Amino acid sequence: MSARVDPQLLLELKKYGAVSVEKCFNCGNCTASCPLSTNGETFPRRLIRYAQLGMKKPLLGSKELWLCYYCGECTQTCPKQADPGEFMAAARRYAIASYDPLGLAKLLYTSPVLSTVFLMLLAMLIGLVVYTSHGPMSTETLKLFEFIPAAAVHNFGIGAMVIVALTGLVNTVNMLARVWRENVLLNSPNIRLNWLSALWETIVEVLTQRRYQRDCETDPDKQAWFLQKWFIHASMLWGFLGLLVATALDFGLELLGIKPTGTWVPLWNPVRLLGTLSGILLIYGVTVAMLKRFRKADEASTVSTASDWALLILLWLTGVSGFILEVALYLPQPTAWAYWTLLFHISIAVELLLLLPYTKFAHAIYRIIALYFHAIKPVAAAETAKARTD
Repeated sequence: MSARVDPQLLLELKKYGAVSVEKCFNCGNCTASCPLSTNGETFPRRLIRYAQLGMKKPLLGSKELWLCYYCGECTQTCPKQADPGEFMAAARRYAIASYDPLGLAKLLYTSPVLSTVFLMLLAMLIGLVVYTSHGPMSTETLKLFEFIPAAAVHNFGIGAMVIVALTGLVNTVNMLARVWRENVLLNSPNIRLNWLSALWETIVEVLTQRRYQRDCETDPDKQAWFLQKWFIHASMLWGFLGLLVATALDFGLELLGIKPTGTWVPLWNPVRLLGTLSGILLIYGVTVAMLKRFRKADEASTVSTASDWALLILLWLTGVSGFILEVALYLPQPTAWAYWTLLFHISIAVELLLLLPYTKFAHAIYRIIALYFHAIKPVAAAETAKARTD
């Protein structure tokens, strides 16, 4: 079967980043230097060839696209300065936009001015809608969730999560279908695969960043562990997940009538402690990531798009405003700025949540799927050999 080619693919990819792989003459240095490349997964070389030849379907259906952690080794060893590492990042942005039928991801990635205006207007709109439910500002004690009722906050949050779940599901199904079609192993009915053990391997990798630590940390001895790329990446992941769990637990405790949302509890309360530590992790990871990009500290942070900065800024504002609110709860006297900080925090947090399927954060989901497909292997080599001869 012949593959359909798109002669405009390389030009389209250039809209999503500093793509210069037209310089590539297929020497293979990038694959040889990539710590994650194997006999069956020769990236980024294979993906570069897909782009050069206009093979859109294989590119968008490649699980290898999402396995890359952008260590920058391939870019450093490229004799033609084709920057294969940035190509992989641009290809991921292009893929996220291609999986999105609404076209919002494409706007965020390819139109910096329009996307900035859109993000500002969206935050203002969310803030205005939330403000319509406001109540009085207590001057005796800090009562944040009388100013913005807890029920309204929960309703906004649930509504945003439903929208994200529905739109994210559509995008994820598009990605999953493309990867499934391109993965020959999954379409071999005579081969038994390790579906369950692959799931466990994927969970371990996502939570521990094992491959990132072991294979992709290029100079682990030159930097303290808390400045290494894997830990910065992991701290943002752990911080976001921890805050999500803490928020869900807080909501659950109110539903059970145990603790109303926003009431004072000791700092060592398990839910409050989880939220505090997660917030610190998130703020730390995002702050260091922003500093690295500002200073262009390594290959992975040399090229930064407006969409990269937008996501980091939204994460940082969400984390810092949440931390300020927590500090306000323990002050001896209520302050008016705490109420406005709450409105700002809700607006930014809801906006961040709504944009998850369309920003770089979406690749966290796509990477999990790709890692799962990567972990799927034949149960026994002998059975695979037998199936191939049948």
